[in-house]
Amino acid sequence: MKQRVRAKKSLGQHFLTHEPTAQRIVEALEVDDSGLVLEIGPGMGVLTRHLLEQYGDRLWVVEIDTESVEYLGEHYPALMPRVIPRDFLRFDLSELPSDRIAIIGNFPYNISSQILFRVLEHRERVGMVVGMFQREVARRIVSGPGNKEYGILSVLMGAFFEGEYLFTVDEDQFRPPPRVKSGVIRFTRKADISLPCEPKTLFQVVKMAFNQRRKTLRNALSALWCNELESTGFGGLRPEQLSVADFCHIGEVVDSKNLPIFDKFAQ
Repeated sequence: MKQRVRAKKSLGQHFLTHEPTAQRIVEALEVDDSGLVLEIGPGMGVLTRHLLEQYGDRLWVVEIDTESVEYLGEHYPALMPRVIPRDFLRFDLSELPSDRIAIIGNFPYNISSQILFRVLEHRERVGMVVGMFQREVARRIVSGPGNKEYGILSVLMGAFFEGEYLFTVDEDQFRPPPRVKSGVIRFTRKADISLPCEPKTLFQVVKMAFNQRRKTLRNALSALWCNELESTGFGGLRPEQLSVADFCHIGEVVDSKNLPIFDKFAQ
């Protein structure tokens, strides 16, 4: 029987080994009786074991590492029909047998932000996310306006989810230990995720603004700027000074004026 999985640098693998932390992460997840749980990158199953105890056959996992898939098959054979041996970034959540999904995982640092962009694409299905990130990334994602850490994902996740930083995890709780501390955050989808503008417009405006974050909004969004946007009073501000609602208002003006949005900024 395979005893260990070799951590692969190319996949950003750092296996959590501290059982109390694993239990704490699983306890942070809240799933209703009809929902499924999808674990991303289970590795050697430190979270998986606790998730199986709590959710049984409602647990699915997606794992790109064939060695980890083999390990799971040997240690959790009953799980194998629900193991998806694929890249989560290329997996369509509509393939799961439910449209009520909670996502959990010790996310590889190198794709953690991309995972959240995929969550945003499936925001109608995903009700909650509990994930481990590099600590600085975690803090940035849940930061609010007026903070230099505030950025694209802060706004976009904040438009549809309530985010909270739960706790920090030290380097020595992993094998191999990463060079930085980790942070666990939870996102809970808002009851109402409708926006005053098209979501695609919001995504593009936010990306345009933060791609030139040292510029004022008037200059960063120069291709879209008009009298209606000037009247908002946002022109002399930088993107990190605007709230989610402020960005939505800009998107609403862009939609109402049928202003051009360029595909190169598209989500």
